[in-house]
Amino acid sequence: MIYSLRGTLTVKEAGLAVIECAGVGYACRTTYNTLAALGNEGGEETLYTYMQVTQDGVSLFGFYSKAELRSFQMLLGVTGVGAKAALSILSDMDPNSFALAVATSNFKQLTKARGVGQKMAQRIVLELKDKISKEKLEPAGFAPSSGGGMTALRGGAASDAVEALLVLGYSDGEAEAAVAQLDPNLSAEELIRGALKSLAKFK
Repeated sequence: MIYSLRGTLTVKEAGLAVIECAGVGYACRTTYNTLAALGNEGGEETLYTYMQVTQDGVSLFGFYSKAELRSFQMLLGVTGVGAKAALSILSDMDPNSFALAVATSNFKQLTKARGVGQKMAQRIVLELKDKISKEKLEPAGFAPSSGGGMTALRGGAASDAVEALLVLGYSDGEAEAAVAQLDPNLSAEELIRGALKSLAKFK
C-alpha cells in the first residue's frame, strides 16, 4: 500500500495530479481543493494516497492533507458512495465544511456536490454519525472535570462537535479535550470552529 508520494509535480489538470518519484510518474485522481493547494508544475509536492483495487483495475487517489484523505476514506465506507461521488463532495467543500455538514445533519449542503442526491446525502450523514457514535468516548488517561467535563459531551451541540472532529481524523482525546474547554452554551458550529482553532496550535 502506498501511504504517500513526495516528488516533482509533472501534471496538474482537472481531477488529476501526477507526482514523479525516482523517474516513475504516479497518476493520482484528486479533488479541486487539492489541486488548488498544489503549487505549479515542476515544484516538489507531497500527496497522501489511497489505492483502490477493483475488477476494472487499480486506481490511485491523492490528497493534499491527511484530513481530506480521512474524509475520502469515510465516504467510501458509506453504502452506495463511490470514488466519483466522494471526490465530488470533497471538491465542493473542504474537510472542515464536510465535517460540519455531517455533524449538523445538513443534507442540503452535501447535495450541492455534483451527482449527490438527497437520498445519498441523508445516507452519508446517518451512516457516518452511527459509525462514530459507536467509538469509545472516554479515552484512557483523560479524567472528567468536576464541572461536567466528558459527561457534558455526550449529548447536544458538544456531542455533534466531537463527532465532526472525529470525521476529520482527530482522536477521541483530542476532540473531547478541545471541545470541553469551550463554552457549552455555544452552537455546534461555534464549538467546531473554536476547537479547530485550538487544535491547529498543536499541529
